[in-house]
Amino acid sequence: MTRAASVLRRLDECDRWLYGVVGRWSAPLLDEPLRKVTQLADFSKPWFLVAGALGVLGGPRGRRAAVTGLAAVGVTSLVVNQPLKALGGRRRPDRGVLGAPQPRWVRMPTSGAFPSGHAASAAAFTVAAGDVLPALRPVLGAAASVVAFSRVYTGVHYPSDVLVGAAVGMLVGRLVGGAAVRWVPAPG
Repeated sequence: MTRAASVLRRLDECDRWLYGVVGRWSAPLLDEPLRKVTQLADFSKPWFLVAGALGVLGGPRGRRAAVTGLAAVGVTSLVVNQPLKALGGRRRPDRGVLGAPQPRWVRMPTSGAFPSGHAASAAAFTVAAGDVLPALRPVLGAAASVVAFSRVYTGVHYPSDVLVGAAVGMLVGRLVGGAAVRWVPAPG
């Protein structure tokens, strides 16, 4: 076995172990709320809702943050759901075998698992909108973290799927947010 294959095998073992740790964690009071969070996050709905609120209530800077955040979500979704998932080629976890309790389950997506599009979009919106309105960062960051964790908790992603998705989203969010701050004139 090559060194690279050995490293990848160990990373996969660690990922499966962490998935099992989350699966064995007994927190029945979180089952329903985290299932609802992960379902709400389908199709980036939370970020559209936040953008709508910013557009209506946030004045010119809020509208700028909303547009910038949604632009980052769009770019991230394209990058993650097209080339990266195709290249990743990772199948979703077998929840029954790996220990995610059935009361937590949501509908298993049919797309590849790697990287997590939910985590990527959440991170992209948070970083890009936060570049325009830094006061939003803590609240958006907390919301994005809950969405990302919910994907492992409900059994539809391995932890590394979520971590890599969030990293991709942060990178794209920083690029889009930085471009908006540098090149788009600030509202008067």
